[in-house]
Amino acid sequence: MRVIVVGATGNVGTSVVTALEEDPSITSIVGVARRMPRWRPGKTEWRAADIATGDLTEIFSGADAVVNLAWLFQPTHDPVVTWRSNVLGGMRVFHAAAEAGVSTLVHASSVGAYSPGPKDHPVDESWPTHGWPRAAYAREKAYLERVLDIYERDHPGIRVVRMRPGFIFKREAATQQRRLFAGPFVPQRLVRPGRVPFVPDIPGLRIQALHSDDAGEAYRLAVTRPVSGAFNLAADPVVDPAALARLLSARLVPVPPWLARGAVAAGWHLHLVPASPGLVEMALRIPLMDTTRARAELGWRPRRTALDALREMLAGMTGGAGMDTPPLEPESGLRGRLHELTTGAGSRP
Repeated sequence: MRVIVVGATGNVGTSVVTALEEDPSITSIVGVARRMPRWRPGKTEWRAADIATGDLTEIFSGADAVVNLAWLFQPTHDPVVTWRSNVLGGMRVFHAAAEAGVSTLVHASSVGAYSPGPKDHPVDESWPTHGWPRAAYAREKAYLERVLDIYERDHPGIRVVRMRPGFIFKREAATQQRRLFAGPFVPQRLVRPGRVPFVPDIPGLRIQALHSDDAGEAYRLAVTRPVSGAFNLAADPVVDPAALARLLSARLVPVPPWLARGAVAAGWHLHLVPASPGLVEMALRIPLMDTTRARAELGWRPRRTALDALREMLAGMTGGAGMDTPPLEPESGLRGRLHELTTGAGSRP
């Protein structure tokens, strides 16, 4: 089986490639990325392409499956740029898969695609996917869900799988996630147990997470098993401020949601924090997901808990961890931090 992985050099992409590499039924892998990595796994060949502009049909020709993971998180200050790349580029991926005669399309959706929902009990894959309109990430994920609704109708011969994971972490992606969401002013030595002074206890903040390698295994199963439709992906337990405080050996300080959003908004407007206030609102509104379908139909079982994934990410952030791919470049010291600051956090891709 020949598999194309679009967006193969990021947090999830590297784990998907690793999982596919270990599967004897996968004979070849094509990793597609805008910038070429130094990482060289055995079965994988690399192709440089931007999904918004590149000739994807030629790359996809002869493939059995396409896994679409490509996603531009920044610049949050210019949602037109992310819309063109994520939504219009995603549509180009879908179209190219059909033009190339690919029989399986696996797309990375997200818990962020879900409409606001309950935090006291989980919902299954039938929960509405209209996103949270104030977060560009949620709008874009939800829009592609609607595109796939039409795509499935128009291409009944293509098996379409939508993966809807929670927050995904691993050690090697820690520096990237610090750059994308926290910004240049978070010191490495602070993000470790006993060093964080407090954790804000924000009512309604309950999220689900999983390790990137467990996500990679779920994608491998989606490629190789005759399944279709949507699958929620998350590991236990649900993470709330109390769990995070225990993980960091920090005290809890009550913080109302409006104050948390206001603090992030202030940092974002001053170009000090790349994460937009809409992401805070989204985190407070997304529902908890029921992962029964992934366990029953995919046969998926996460090997690490949500807290294991968070613990590993924090350790990686402390150590400036990374990989030999452009998105996952490790911490580059003061020079790198100054570059983040001078280019404006959240202002450029």
